[in-house]
Amino acid sequence: MEIIKGGITSAKGFEAASTSVGLKKTGKDDMAMIYSKEPCKAAGTFTTNVAKAAPVIWDKTIVEKGEAVHAVIVNSGIANACTGQEGLGYCDDTATEGAAALGISKNQILLCSTGVIGKQLPIKKICAGVQVLSGKLSSDEETGNLAANAIRTTDTHSKEIAVTFQSGGKTVTIGGMAKGSGMIHPDMCTMLAFIATDCNISQEALTKAMKEDVVDTYNMISVDGDTSTNDTALLLANGQAGNPEITVDSPDFQEFSKALNTVNKFLAQQIAGDGEGATCLFEVKAQGCSSKEQARTLAKSIACSNLVKTAMAGHDANWGRIICAMGYSGAQFDPEKVDLTFQSKDGEISIAENGVALDFDDDKATEILSAEKITCIVDVKEGEEEAVAWGCDLTHDYITINGDYRS
Repeated sequence: MEIIKGGITSAKGFEAASTSVGLKKTGKDDMAMIYSKEPCKAAGTFTTNVAKAAPVIWDKTIVEKGEAVHAVIVNSGIANACTGQEGLGYCDDTATEGAAALGISKNQILLCSTGVIGKQLPIKKICAGVQVLSGKLSSDEETGNLAANAIRTTDTHSKEIAVTFQSGGKTVTIGGMAKGSGMIHPDMCTMLAFIATDCNISQEALTKAMKEDVVDTYNMISVDGDTSTNDTALLLANGQAGNPEITVDSPDFQEFSKALNTVNKFLAQQIAGDGEGATCLFEVKAQGCSSKEQARTLAKSIACSNLVKTAMAGHDANWGRIICAMGYSGAQFDPEKVDLTFQSKDGEISIAENGVALDFDDDKATEILSAEKITCIVDVKEGEEEAVAWGCDLTHDYITINGDYRS
């Protein structure tokens, strides 16, 4: 497997476009389209929030029926969430417009929205935007980058990646883009992730790979503890690489899964590290665990703790907060066996051993915790299982950004 330059348009047969219809006060691009002339198999995972946005309801219906998909239309600035039947009707209007512009069925179009909850879409502007997007489609790398920027809300930068691997003598490509910065919490978050591949793969294998990988990628990130109404991760496969079809029993299924994990893991880390107001990516590794479930629970509890996040913002090795977060996680462990270590590009320092503080150098700890990426390793010494969660520090800027979000 090789990481290559590119994003959503890197896989053969995929095009993208972006435009502005005035949903963002900045005037920047706020709509994007992803398109494949060849029909795609689709897999997706969606928010666990009971209050699901209209496009989530639309997409779930299409994906769960196994419908062929040709396009995804995305808008940023307005979430189309908590908008009732009118919001659902606007999904139909948008897809109908897209179908007419692209010469396909409206049920072959997926929709995503992100932004302010509770506002209705200016549907005339959206439909006009769909017409513009359909006329600007391109497979250029730059066009893919513009699309990745168009879906941003409070993100400080675009999030893109592409990888290739070999299958049956053919080069298979997986490219992706994502957005997400706030309202981020495990079990998905206010994130949109779009992954496109030219792999020839069965529907069963595509769905299995995506659903299994989300558990250890997008479901292991946290910024602020809020699970969104809109989070969606979509994986489209158009088969244009020409490789022999990969099934769940194929030797290459593992290669596909590894490549997909590389894409999803990178995008998940980018979302966590770009948390609203954040200054660092905070990685938590729970190791020596007796089960995968125990490891995931402990890692997520630490990454989600506001007290731990604020300690990271202050570059403070206040390790008692970490043990505390482990203790209320619901996972059983012996706190008198826990070892705790911090790592960054500036070094490594052991903070506690067997649940008791070591005589560590506070200045060195502060230096390590001042890096752009910090790793906290907790070892409960009960087994061989481990898990990783990603979060960020919690700063005053988070309040500033969200206090002013609508204004």
